[in-house]
Amino acid sequence: MHTRILFSIFLFWNILSGFDAIGQDLSVKALQEESIKSTKKLVEDTSSKTWKKGILYSLNFSQASLSNWSAGGDKFSLSVSSVLNTYANYKKAKHSWDNNFEFLLGYVNSTSLGSRKNDDRFDLVSKYGYALNNKFSLAALFNLRSQFFKGFTYDGGIKNFASNFMSPGYVLQSVGIDYKPSSFASLFISPLTGRWVFVTDPILSSRGLYGVKPGENSVFEIGAFANLNFMKEIAPNITLKSRLDLFSNYKHKPENVDLFMTNLLTVKLSKLFNITWGVDMIYDDDARLFGPNGNSPSLQFKSLIGIGVQFKK
Repeated sequence: MHTRILFSIFLFWNILSGFDAIGQDLSVKALQEESIKSTKKLVEDTSSKTWKKGILYSLNFSQASLSNWSAGGDKFSLSVSSVLNTYANYKKAKHSWDNNFEFLLGYVNSTSLGSRKNDDRFDLVSKYGYALNNKFSLAALFNLRSQFFKGFTYDGGIKNFASNFMSPGYVLQSVGIDYKPSSFASLFISPLTGRWVFVTDPILSSRGLYGVKPGENSVFEIGAFANLNFMKEIAPNITLKSRLDLFSNYKHKPENVDLFMTNLLTVKLSKLFNITWGVDMIYDDDARLFGPNGNSPSLQFKSLIGIGVQFKK
């Protein structure tokens, strides 16, 4: 499992590096055009805005491929999915405050099992930073992640109840150093992070899932945390958005690092239509739902290819 995680991180960095190099070559012309603009105008445009807010909504018709996905779904399915992403970012002098909320809701029609279900996730990230220099900041981060509806895994055509609202639910609070080498990438590292894992559903709680003792509803963990974000137009009308979270629990098997990775490649066909390819990976050593006996952890994988419409404000 460690080899898979290390390989995933290595592959993640190399993909980003490759895309960055391509993006630099393709951006030369755009940079030359930008240099013609008045420097005074650019300063006025950016300095007068302390808040930057926006909403992005997309509706896609997709083909999904999943492996060991605890939030629910079958190995092969057709789906309609929608993604709502809102952000509100503040920056003034040495202070910055970035807020992002994402809600994914999908309706899945399994072609292999003839079943239908909802697939969803919500994710709130809030990060405050105090700049030490142009690239480094002292930072505090808050993250809430869970889902609204019931999720099921499928083994040999058998449907198994695996997740629900705040079951699991993750609440993370962290302090550390935030490194921003460029406008499109950031790396947050913390040696001291508190994480609460909630399992509020009584059925799932009685089974002692996600590291919570049977009959209990939560467990507190303390450990090290790292968060990597990348978002850039790597070519004209092609945007890559990636996020990688790593957490090591000091109190229990710190060598088994939890991984949460999302990647979204968007190809813009017109002002309204686009093609998307999303690849998500999760490894949680306490998500023991897989294997021959249904009590082992495994790398969860989801690939979603779709075409749809996008609204941006």
